[in-house]
Amino acid sequence: MTTGVRRRMGVEERRQQLIGVALELFARRSPDEVSIDEIAAAAGISRPLVYHYFPGKLSLYEAALKRAAQDLASRFEEPHEGSLGGRLLRVMRRFFDFVDEHGPGFSALMRGGPAVGSSATNALIDSVRQVAYEQILSHLRVTDPPARLELLIRSWISLVESTALIWLDGRRIPRAELETQLVHSFAALAAVSAAYDEEMTALLRHMLKDEPNDGPFTDLAARLIALAS
Repeated sequence: MTTGVRRRMGVEERRQQLIGVALELFARRSPDEVSIDEIAAAAGISRPLVYHYFPGKLSLYEAALKRAAQDLASRFEEPHEGSLGGRLLRVMRRFFDFVDEHGPGFSALMRGGPAVGSSATNALIDSVRQVAYEQILSHLRVTDPPARLELLIRSWISLVESTALIWLDGRRIPRAELETQLVHSFAALAAVSAAYDEEMTALLRHMLKDEPNDGPFTDLAARLIALAS
């Protein structure tokens, strides 16, 4: 008769396991509602051992947040292929995949959780926003953005965040509609900015020149024309 021997995890391997367990629990409930005891039980270890790897829940939350932030930032990476509208739509689908999978944790992060307000947390949130900002600039092929363009992109990123938070509270609007609506919002914000600035007008024309007949920007134009007629 043989007896199974549990393999001893190395320090970094155990840390990564605890981060993964915490992320799974935070995906179902707000981090405020998850105790160290629950994390320890889910990981199959004792409470004191959790504290051996992390000084407290806050440090574990920040470590989990760092991994989640890296995951979320990667959702904004998109090949430079096809129309801009199509690229943004694919990004929005991946973004809402994340929001859907990590709803309570995402909501706690943006609305206020155990680590919110700390310099580490704020830096992580800002890093995701900066990745999104730089990715959009790269797709527009702009290296030195004018003030109006920076305002447009950063305002749109804030709109995406707030829309996701509102959607999480009941999911009363079909997700696919919101994803398309946010892409339409980017084009609409660009059009408003172009009405005041020639440089933005040229940028808007560049955005639209490769848009296919069935693309999201073309769809928005058709909807606006129908409203005006």
